[in-house]
Amino acid sequence: MFEIGNSLHEARLRRKIEFVQAEQATKIRAKYLRALEDERFEQLPSQTYVKGFLRTYAEYLGLDGQLYVDEYNSRFVAGEDMGARGARPRRSNVRPERRNRSVETSVVLLAVAIVAIVTIVVISAWKMSGSGTKNHVVHHAAQQKKVAAPPAAYLRISAVHGQSYVAVHANGPSGRILFQGTIEQGKTEPFTGKRFWLDVSTPENLVIIVGGKHVPLAGYKPLALTITPSGWHSD
Repeated sequence: MFEIGNSLHEARLRRKIEFVQAEQATKIRAKYLRALEDERFEQLPSQTYVKGFLRTYAEYLGLDGQLYVDEYNSRFVAGEDMGARGARPRRSNVRPERRNRSVETSVVLLAVAIVAIVTIVVISAWKMSGSGTKNHVVHHAAQQKKVAAPPAAYLRISAVHGQSYVAVHANGPSGRILFQGTIEQGKTEPFTGKRFWLDVSTPENLVIIVGGKHVPLAGYKPLALTITPSGWHSD
């Protein structure tokens, strides 16, 4: 057992993050982030919001979001649910009646017969089609080869040294959200296009490639990055 609020508070101070910056990155209002750190969960709309915000905020701070949700469930949810439900109803000792075995056998035999008939019809149709079918398959395969390959990803974000919370917006900070969440270690997220805005909580865990070039990431402070067709720069 650990203190949820103090742990979040210490992680935020350790990374030198202000509430305004955390609000912009997580899209969670600052008053709710303060409520999480103060463990005033009743100020959030519902338990569903508490769990979702708790996971997102913890992962943004470089922590294990599931661990915090589990701790919240064990301390604030399990007891309330049991109180509301009361004692669990006992299982009935009455066993359901067995189905008529002859009916089940008939159904199985009927299904097998239908499958056999369908198989015979399909094989016969295939044989009758002869070389025409083969030519159609070859022609279709040739057409598939002519389909252009999907465009290569201009931006690739890989979690190499650990997980990291990442927000990717199209064009700029107010642009459409393309990705928002935690990239687990060993995973890569590719993005096509040429203009992005990134908010990264733990840049030391990532490898970011822009247009085939490695973006140097230094330090342990959250990073905001603007990417354009000409390259990138930190905000």
